[in-house]
Amino acid sequence: MEPVEQEQVSGRELNAWRRGFTPQAEIWNGRLAMLGLSVGLSVLLIARLAHS
Repeated sequence: MEPVEQEQVSGRELNAWRRGFTPQAEIWNGRLAMLGLSVGLSVLLIARLAHS
């Protein structure tokens, strides 16, 4: 197999808000998923601590 060439992408380009099936959209999807998971777990923890 031949090695796949990867192009260098600047940090500003990587953080761009792009729609569709792009690497930028996947990065934002992961960030928002982690934010949602963190908020959900925080709410559960606070609710459990408040109930005790």
